[in-house]
Amino acid sequence: MSSILMKTSRIETLVDGIFAISMTLLVLTLNIPQIHTSLSETAFQQQLGVLWPQMLCYFLSFWILGGLWRVNHQHFHFIKRTDQTLITINIFYLLFVAMVPFSTEMVSTYGSSYFTANIIFQTNQLLAGMLYYTSWKYAFLNGLADVDKRTGRFIEYNSLILPICSIIAMILSFYIYAWSNLIYLTIPAFKKVLERKYFPKPN
Repeated sequence: MSSILMKTSRIETLVDGIFAISMTLLVLTLNIPQIHTSLSETAFQQQLGVLWPQMLCYFLSFWILGGLWRVNHQHFHFIKRTDQTLITINIFYLLFVAMVPFSTEMVSTYGSSYFTANIIFQTNQLLAGMLYYTSWKYAFLNGLADVDKRTGRFIEYNSLILPICSIIAMILSFYIYAWSNLIYLTIPAFKKVLERKYFPKPN
């Protein structure tokens, strides 16, 4: 049954839906602090300052999901056919995409105090990234993608950036806890380096 080829439109629709829901649910990880109404305006503003770790984690997770959604469309621009195996890989990939709001709330609440909270968040990103990479690798090797070899390799290595950043973040978590997650902000720089390597601008 895995050899039966199918169109990709249904899986693209599912991917869009899961990403839309996950990115929307991220806002629920922001908890408004309980503030007594007798506080002065200055004290009120100071109390709101406790939200910054949650806002940082919200931004990072939205940033990561937005990037995954964008490059997923890049993948399916080239993937013209699918089979049962590719669908299964993407189902597991979406499982971890849907878990991002949970791991985000975990790290935003406990990340500054507990190493394990950061590892949960980073493991979530690692597994999503590895399955995302596996999806492209499978499609590329099994003739499901209509793409030249250079572009295919570029997309393959581009797909490894998130897993690599997740591993780096895990290592940094031993030393700087939640600050380790800032490594995800370097993803565009890694992509730019790859673009220059595989598609250099003419002199």
